[in-house]
Amino acid sequence: MELFANLYTGFEVALTPLNLLYCLGGVFVGTLIGVLPGLGPTATIAMLLPVTFGLPPVSALIMLAGIYYGAQYGGSTTAILINLPGESSSVVTALDGYQMARQGRAGLALSTAALGSFFAGTVATFLLALFAPPLAEIALKFGPAEYFSLMVMGLVASVVLAHGSLIKAIAMILLGLLLGLVGTDVTSGTPRFTFDVPELADGINFVIVAMGMFGLGEIIRNLENEETRDVFSRKITGLLPTWQDIKSITAPVLRGTALGSALGILPGGGAMLSSFAAYSLEKKISKNSKNFGKGAIEGVAAPESANNAGAQTSFIPMLTLGIPSNPVMALMIGAMIIQGIQPGPQVMTEQPALFWGIIVSMWVGNFFLVVLNLPMIGLWVRMLTVPYHLLYPAILVFCGIGVFSLNNSTFDVYLMALFGILGYVLSKLDCEPAPLLLGFILGPMMEEYLRRAMVLSRGDPMVFVERPISATMLALAVIGLIVVLLPSIRKKREEAFTEEG
Repeated sequence: MELFANLYTGFEVALTPLNLLYCLGGVFVGTLIGVLPGLGPTATIAMLLPVTFGLPPVSALIMLAGIYYGAQYGGSTTAILINLPGESSSVVTALDGYQMARQGRAGLALSTAALGSFFAGTVATFLLALFAPPLAEIALKFGPAEYFSLMVMGLVASVVLAHGSLIKAIAMILLGLLLGLVGTDVTSGTPRFTFDVPELADGINFVIVAMGMFGLGEIIRNLENEETRDVFSRKITGLLPTWQDIKSITAPVLRGTALGSALGILPGGGAMLSSFAAYSLEKKISKNSKNFGKGAIEGVAAPESANNAGAQTSFIPMLTLGIPSNPVMALMIGAMIIQGIQPGPQVMTEQPALFWGIIVSMWVGNFFLVVLNLPMIGLWVRMLTVPYHLLYPAILVFCGIGVFSLNNSTFDVYLMALFGILGYVLSKLDCEPAPLLLGFILGPMMEEYLRRAMVLSRGDPMVFVERPISATMLALAVIGLIVVLLPSIRKKREEAFTEEG
């Protein structure tokens, strides 16, 4: 009964005209930047943070949340039509979605992505409403040792489920951890890895890293591929799936929703890993596994459901534990702090209208997205017919403005360009940037919680295994590493991620 009372509070907040307007605006902007390659939700939310200063806290966070899960919808459009994922979580969708488009089934692929995402988002939001309150109560018992172990488990999970080579995934996380150490040590005040560059004294802003690696890196990569620019001569038809199509996608959507909901809760899980894991699972168990990579509808339904479910449930650690599971959640925490709200388990008790208003707004936003996306596919296609020599410079300008606005520093723009080149080089080496970004975000927090735990235990490292919750999470991390290091399992895992055709 308490859950229904809380949801009633949420509906009262989310259905006010002002919040409905900001929810609609958020999902529209999210879809738009998801469609435009190179300009993701991280960069967009970073640019819009100053706008939230004058907004009510609930409206601001509803709008930012709408941008995030709206981008998961929009990212699939370019992945399917031009083999250019607007969002990193839509990379897997491109494998079969683009092949469907080349076969004249673009409309079916787009409607499958939209309907699968709607179902997954609706279910995941219900899970968020159901499980967030008990998780918040558990989180109140967390100390520094538990938070440290939680982040270790998240990093290990990203290694276990990362795309491609295990060694490269570990290397990317370690590189991210090293980049996170750049700046001034909080405890001693000593500069670390700044190389006497004053601009690095405060560390590297993760928005710069994200925009460089995903934004500029993506643009440089796609300038090489002229063959991905020729789908627009075909008219998009056949948006409504047949009964046979619905039967084909029902099980993949259900499995993708379940997997995405679970992985989204993990720090470092979220939409990116969810889509890869769902595609891998579907490829393993499907009777038509040979068709994967050649236009299998299951290869669109499963990852699209998983990435949207992961996007919704990634709010759980942010709202209940006060830790970000991805860069966008870190920006959401920044927006809460700007509004004078301390992130963590106390948000639910101190700000119930905010907490439940955000959750209910996700149901409203998912409805808006279906209404917006299917009828407006023609508009998105026309936008994508903008010549590349005009589109990409415009995206570069937006990225440059977004980074410059962080600190009004041209050094940040140069640094973004450097990370863009690094992102391109890493892509040539088949190294995935997502684990790097995760290590970069969690590294400084891991260090802080490690130090706090060691101070409280007077230097005794056994504190991490003597506390039950901490020991359980470390045990799960060790089990995950053992499993992934077993040669036979590792071989199967790499085969599952091999792109066919």
